[in-house]
Amino acid sequence: MLGVIGSGNVGTALIKGAVESNSEIIASDVDEDRLKNLRKEFGVETTTDNVKVARKADIVLLAVTPQMIGHVLNEIKNELKGKLLISIVAGVDTSFIESIIPKGTPVIRAMPNIAAMVGEAAIALSRGQNGNKEHYDVAKEIFEKVGRVVEVEEDLMDAVTGLSGTGPLYIFMMVEALSDAGVKAGLPRKVSDALAIQTLYGSSKMVRDLGRHPAVLRDLVTSPGGTAISALHSLEKEGFKASLMEAVEVATKRAGELGKKFERRQSLQVEDKPLTPQVRRKIKE
Repeated sequence: MLGVIGSGNVGTALIKGAVESNSEIIASDVDEDRLKNLRKEFGVETTTDNVKVARKADIVLLAVTPQMIGHVLNEIKNELKGKLLISIVAGVDTSFIESIIPKGTPVIRAMPNIAAMVGEAAIALSRGQNGNKEHYDVAKEIFEKVGRVVEVEEDLMDAVTGLSGTGPLYIFMMVEALSDAGVKAGLPRKVSDALAIQTLYGSSKMVRDLGRHPAVLRDLVTSPGGTAISALHSLEKEGFKASLMEAVEVATKRAGELGKKFERRQSLQVEDKPLTPQVRRKIKE
């Protein structure tokens, strides 16, 4: 049985994927309305009791916020012996999780992006100290229901966050810009939206399915003296690629900063008690 603790957008997407593969599921959340919707839409067992989820499940998937993970781990740790724990909690490394749960418990860390909502996420997995290939394969099977999976070393998770975790933002802005440009050139908004979306989708599918380098595919479009080479010249002058590369770099750096901030917060918090105003001030400093 798969137990999902935290049923936000990604957690719900994973529940949907598991349901479609006929997996038995129990899910928990603090939001009763959200649980009601899960029962209605997917027919899964739900509860507000995280301990019940951990007790019943063979695989426990954590999809809570970083601020809640310490509390939740302390709550369920006595139910995790002999089980696989998967975490999609951003910025929280496996060593922190392993410091709370029973020794020897296998942990897999995952970084999916929001495209899991439509079954097309980019997902990176990394193994904790006790995670082996069998544990990885179990996690991979779960996440392949909502997208494409790669394995990385955990020290590369910040880069994953900067590229694919934050990546939908870049694409949404690109679609918006292309559609606005079409409208500026005289196209109706609905037509411009449809053309921009399909162009991006089709082009991405070419890169994925044909297995060619993007630069090779780019040359298929840029005929001598044509519109594409003129557009390329303009994009290069404006630093299009450099801007995207810098955005990924900045997001990667920020992911690392947030991870360190989380570690600092945990080092100042004792036995998972609420932070005092004095400690909160120290964290902000």
